[in-house]
Amino acid sequence: MPDTMPAAPALPPAICLMGPTACGKTELAVHLVERLPCEIVSVDSALVYRGMDIGTAKPDTATLARAPHRLLDIVEPTETYSAARFRQDALRLMAEIVAHGRIPLLVGGTMLYFKTLKEGLNALPEADPELRAEIEARATQLGWPTLHAELARLDPGTAARLKPNDSQRIERALEVCYLSGQPMSALFAEQKAEPPPYRLIEIALVPSDRAALHARINARFKAMLDAGLVDELRHLRERYALNVDMPSMRCVGYRQAWQFLEGEIDAAGLYETGAAATRQLAKRQLTWLRSWQGTAVFDCLRPDLAEAVLAYLAGHLVE
Repeated sequence: MPDTMPAAPALPPAICLMGPTACGKTELAVHLVERLPCEIVSVDSALVYRGMDIGTAKPDTATLARAPHRLLDIVEPTETYSAARFRQDALRLMAEIVAHGRIPLLVGGTMLYFKTLKEGLNALPEADPELRAEIEARATQLGWPTLHAELARLDPGTAARLKPNDSQRIERALEVCYLSGQPMSALFAEQKAEPPPYRLIEIALVPSDRAALHARINARFKAMLDAGLVDELRHLRERYALNVDMPSMRCVGYRQAWQFLEGEIDAAGLYETGAAATRQLAKRQLTWLRSWQGTAVFDCLRPDLAEAVLAYLAGHLVE
């Protein structure tokens, strides 16, 4: 009788619910939690910050009572939270959820975090505070467009996809070049895939009508202003030693509120620039999603969205 190899154990499922800002991810996630044995892990680079509630559209107390979220309020606004740390935290929480016989439901719009979870980490050097201080000092003296031109000489591939004033990414790309002696684009090309030990069921919420999503974004940003976004930032600046270049203060809405508090824009400008920046964020998120492979796409504007997604999951959660 021929020898037979035992079948490999099936990987536990995990649901990834992705989509642009204001597409209804949180509402749908709550429906899923109430119908399926799921627990939510937030995949949002802004929701990690304590005290930043209004401008991040953080789920309110009633929503969290119905569907608790992991990875909310875990760092101070003065701290940095990386994609590498997210992957470590997410995998730990996913293992805990599966150990309790439940299904991880990863929900958010930070596509870099989803990519890092799905593909693994790259071999980039750790941040160097002294070197970053030097880069920032040069930027203050010369301007970020000048440093962008320098990056174009060192790493044309990375520079080509960055705007001349994208200070955070230019700084990181230059830092990698200086520390490793190689372009960041080359290091990314050498990256080895490290898929997580889960069967990822990936769902993307994409609007059939971009104008309808923009209307939602505009209305939500106005609601944030009415709810006290500016006062929230004012209190954060009183409580913490913040500056406008910190990752937390680069979050859409907070950067514009900062400009308002500094007298750089008026109330009308705050609404216009904040809503426009949020629409640009949604555009970038949708660009990521268009390049995503193996994703089930649902129109986030359809009235039966929750039932449609539940029907899809019913056929995919059991392999």
